[in-house]
Amino acid sequence: MSTPSPGVEPEPGGDPGGASGARAGRRELPVKSGFRLRGAEMSRLETFADAAFAFALTLLVISIDEIPVSFDELSAALRTVPVFAACFGIVVMFWLGHRTWSQRYGLDDSWSTFLTLTLVFTIMVYVYPLKVLLTEALSALTGDWVPSRFRAETYAEVRTLFAVYSAGWTASGLAILLLFRHAFSKRAPLELNDREIFETRTEIQAWSLITGVGLVSILIALTAPDDWIPVAGWIYVVLGVVMPLHAYFRGRRLPPAAE
Repeated sequence: MSTPSPGVEPEPGGDPGGASGARAGRRELPVKSGFRLRGAEMSRLETFADAAFAFALTLLVISIDEIPVSFDELSAALRTVPVFAACFGIVVMFWLGHRTWSQRYGLDDSWSTFLTLTLVFTIMVYVYPLKVLLTEALSALTGDWVPSRFRAETYAEVRTLFAVYSAGWTASGLAILLLFRHAFSKRAPLELNDREIFETRTEIQAWSLITGVGLVSILIALTAPDDWIPVAGWIYVVLGVVMPLHAYFRGRRLPPAAE
């Protein structure tokens, strides 16, 4: 469990909700962007999650038995850098979501542990279809400039690839969504103020949008006519419009920070 900041004494008796640090004096907690950080000090759960995310990223890099032995092989390897960059960005998005949740609420109860472990497990499995699909997509978009050895030869295989990718995306987003919903359900013991409650709600909304797009992608991949299967991938472009709009309206309605 995250411990309170130095010099802050937790209330006697503990907190079965895993939020003992939350009852420390409001002004003693570190503040980031107007949100008091109840989990500013890393817990064992957060440390484990960070290590798992770091290991997942290493799985995206060229493996040790594929070190280039010629200039042509090195050139081909370097052309895969855009794939790694795209995969890196997606994995880091989920990591940042979990880090924000962990720092803000400092929860370490059984439900939080289960959801975090679910997220870690999903990410560890998700990196493989993530890399395969993005490699195929960038290879197609660049006219094979980005090399790809994977080939999906039938519509059924393409459907499965998109469905597996989107299932990993959806499961990861859902785990983070449920973590924020859990924190919202603990708003009384965590003593969230009006601004913190608002920000928790908007995080739930944001991760609902991310998860919802994944569900739509699965639906398209499994039910769309053959010629429309690629829409299961293009649907993620919607987030490039929806998420900035959500952030804009969130900023306009954000309550002032507590004194």
